[in-house]
Amino acid sequence: MQDQDSRNAWEERLKRVKERMNKVKHKIAVISGKGGVGKSVVTVNLAMAFALNGREGRVGILDADIHGPCVPKIIGLKGHRLQAGPPGIFPAVGPLKIRVVSMDFLLPEQETPVIWRGPLKYQAIRQFLSDIVWGELDYLFIDLPPGTGDESLSVMQLLPEMDGVLIVTIPSEVSQDVVKKAVSFARQLGTRVIGIIENMSGFVCPRCGAEIDIFKVGGGEKIAKDMSVPFLGRIPIDPKICEDSDRGVPFIVEHRDSPAAKAFMEIVKKIEEAVEGKKG
Repeated sequence: MQDQDSRNAWEERLKRVKERMNKVKHKIAVISGKGGVGKSVVTVNLAMAFALNGREGRVGILDADIHGPCVPKIIGLKGHRLQAGPPGIFPAVGPLKIRVVSMDFLLPEQETPVIWRGPLKYQAIRQFLSDIVWGELDYLFIDLPPGTGDESLSVMQLLPEMDGVLIVTIPSEVSQDVVKKAVSFARQLGTRVIGIIENMSGFVCPRCGAEIDIFKVGGGEKIAKDMSVPFLGRIPIDPKICEDSDRGVPFIVEHRDSPAAKAFMEIVKKIEEAVEGKKG
């Protein structure tokens, strides 16, 4: 009897996840094989690019990095607290009306560490998907921590109908090695790899115009070819990306005409084509 009750409770929780997520047209996870590749910055600026591209108020970000959430800082919502009402818990609202949920919004103090094992992290992510009033969205980007651990596995299991994953890397050979694991992880779970994004790809000196390949160039495209997955584009290094992220101002909003911002917009077109069949 107890086993049946547990099963019924489990099915009810999954039903609530499905009900909430049915209002979200496209769900995309953003992953990386290792840390330090700028995955969260890419996630925030991609979401902003979609909002700028005619979807203001129709884009959300779930910061699923339980131990090291940084989306609120990047998007200018650090210190925000979530509000609850009869329908459930409401996301924070950032620039361009992007809806954001993060563990950072629930911590009593900013320096409080989250010391949890797998089951608690799974429960938190499930509640983010089932108890948050996301509303009607065109895109929900799920920013996952580096690697292929509990959080990534939980999202894949809770959202079997997810459109797929974006893999962020930098051009270095070390990063190429771990991208293979990320691709294999997605494939083993039956999740589509929408494509690979090469971040920090080359730097153009603002003074002399010389192009410097600080982390090399082309590693992401090479691994995409080797693993037979789409390559979505390169985002060049721009010091303003770091400066704006530290200030809590999304880079693409402030510098729409920069080469990096234009790269984000081109990647958006490819993502749209991949998940919606849009071209042009």
